[in-house]
Amino acid sequence: MPERPLVWLLSAYRSESHASWVNWLSNQQDCPVRLRIFELPGRYFRWRIRGNPLSWMAEFRDALQQEQPHHILATSMVDIATIKGLHPELADIPVTLYFHENQFAYPVGDRQHSSIDPQMVQLYGALSSERCLFNSRFNLESMLEGVTELLRKLPDAIPDHVVDELRAKSSVLPVAVETVNTDTIPAQTDTTPMILWNHRWEYDKRPDRFEAVLDTLADRGVNFQLALLGPRPEKVPGELSAIREKHAARIVADGMVPRDEYETLLKRARVVISTADHEFQGLSMIEAVSAGATPVVPDALCYREQYPDRFRYQPGNIDDATDRVCDALQENSAVDISRWTASHTGELWRNLMMYFSLPVGAIEDTNGTAAWDFYTG
Repeated sequence: MPERPLVWLLSAYRSESHASWVNWLSNQQDCPVRLRIFELPGRYFRWRIRGNPLSWMAEFRDALQQEQPHHILATSMVDIATIKGLHPELADIPVTLYFHENQFAYPVGDRQHSSIDPQMVQLYGALSSERCLFNSRFNLESMLEGVTELLRKLPDAIPDHVVDELRAKSSVLPVAVETVNTDTIPAQTDTTPMILWNHRWEYDKRPDRFEAVLDTLADRGVNFQLALLGPRPEKVPGELSAIREKHAARIVADGMVPRDEYETLLKRARVVISTADHEFQGLSMIEAVSAGATPVVPDALCYREQYPDRFRYQPGNIDDATDRVCDALQENSAVDISRWTASHTGELWRNLMMYFSLPVGAIEDTNGTAAWDFYTG
């Protein structure tokens, strides 16, 4: 029996969401290809997005002496154009570039300097790849809009049809999110409704707005409990300190908890809220909603693809967000998010892996559309 084709999986920034994607892919049974995984730690963002070809240079040379890959699946943090230049053996290897995020729609923090370097890495990577996959339509469209805006600002010698070329090779394929088996989790005896925050405590998730919603709920005399989950930096964010001080009696969990405890809290949550300025797929929201929590999200970003109007509030409007939370605390409303979970997207990823196993140049499609496309496949 012939050996399965080799696919290099390159992930230049092993953050929590990128890591879960790599882990899910590597744990799939009966995969038609062999994956060789190359990862770099999820820290020093500016260095990672510009320096990954240098960081991997020796490792790739050694790997190429052993076996050449049949295909490359790389995240958009990978400077694949430079990597192909440094390793001529990879010049003709087809690449699929996967966008967990795009730097054209990523908000810049107050302490960060603005630079087009990350955008150019992703633009050159997209142009040098066979196809580009995005985890939501919002991600895809905001990337193309950002490229259009960037090209308008450049002084001269800009080729025509760059955006058309990118659109023609782009499609949507969300990260496969495993759902929580709530049947194995005991029912809670405490009937006080709980609000869940399970996001990073960083500027782009706008914890200041979350704090404002909690304060408004308290001012209205609403009874609730709090689970404050999600990764947080070493230096405690001011918003988290303020919430701990003002809402101490409501907090039932605070910090990164073991997986079994996390799943128990997901089942217990009545409401899961996002106040983000940036979200390209919202994995933690999908996890919580699949476990039964009612979503309260901005009417923006990827959320318009996922949740009905009644669960979306005017972005930045604290009173509107608070009203939605109050409604959800009083009446738990189940939302079918299954299309965004592994029960559906897993099959699309298997279709993609099957395509990777075919001879170079072969076409895998369904009724003229890619068999892995979330919206048309």
